[in-house]
Amino acid sequence: MSSLICGSLAYDTITAFDGRFADHILPDKVHMLNVAFLVPSMRKDFGGCAGNIAYTMRLLGGEPVVLATLGSDGVDYEQRLDGLGISRRHVRVIADSLTAQAHIITDRDDNQITSFHPGAMQFAHTQPVPRQSGLRLGIIAPDGRQAMLEHAEQMAQAGLPFVFDPGQGLPMFGTEELRRFVELAAWVVVNDYEGAMLAERCGWSLQRIAGQVRGLVVTRGAQGCDVYEGESQTRVAARPAARVVDPTGCGDAFRAALLWALEAGWPLLDACRLGNVLGARKVACGGPQNHSCSLDQALQDFRSAYGVPPPDSERAA
Repeated sequence: MSSLICGSLAYDTITAFDGRFADHILPDKVHMLNVAFLVPSMRKDFGGCAGNIAYTMRLLGGEPVVLATLGSDGVDYEQRLDGLGISRRHVRVIADSLTAQAHIITDRDDNQITSFHPGAMQFAHTQPVPRQSGLRLGIIAPDGRQAMLEHAEQMAQAGLPFVFDPGQGLPMFGTEELRRFVELAAWVVVNDYEGAMLAERCGWSLQRIAGQVRGLVVTRGAQGCDVYEGESQTRVAARPAARVVDPTGCGDAFRAALLWALEAGWPLLDACRLGNVLGARKVACGGPQNHSCSLDQALQDFRSAYGVPPPDSERAA
């Protein structure tokens, strides 16, 4: 069985600033902001939400199906997907555009400033959701605006349960559009900032959003995540990372593990625990697609972190 991953494929340029953004941005001068940050280290990585999620799912033995677009400079990414054994049957190359690119600066407190050029991602809506046998779940991750709208409708029409993960794309949508996403989705996953924005934009409380889906997950970094199911709310403790190197892609690693576990039939609470395990693995490694973790290692980490065995499933049995 497979999961459909709708989202971006991008190249990430990741830099580190030794200071704190807060020390260089004066609150009373934001109307005339003009700052520069010296970044002694710089690294280029494969990224994009779809690529990152598919990467971690593949580590766990999943078979992600990526629905995305690349630009004329995307040959390296095509080779990357081939090398990982991730099908690019539904990855389209837009010849007259560049691949989406993110430029990320991280300060010493792990705050991040990101600029993003969408490039070929703007044409992601030209790739429809495939009517492919074997697809069990899907995810709408940050992508082109029209693609997110159309792919959500297409998944619903195909009867494919999906996770709505608006991420940094959330501000692109108005109240009725966000309410429609929630109506169509089986699960909603946001971080705490996005959760507050989603609630404000929808005009609904988190509890009301949770009441319309199978589950709502609000991630809180080192504090773990809050899981809403029906009228219940549960805090799932984080697994402490062996070390903190780079937060880039931690959310995608969490979502990949969550999706893998849901596809395998795990309860949502346990799926979130596995998400925390993979998030901890990712944060200890630089870049969004450079961590390693086999399924056996992930299950061992699960037992160690939570003191209980992972659920039986068709994969973990």
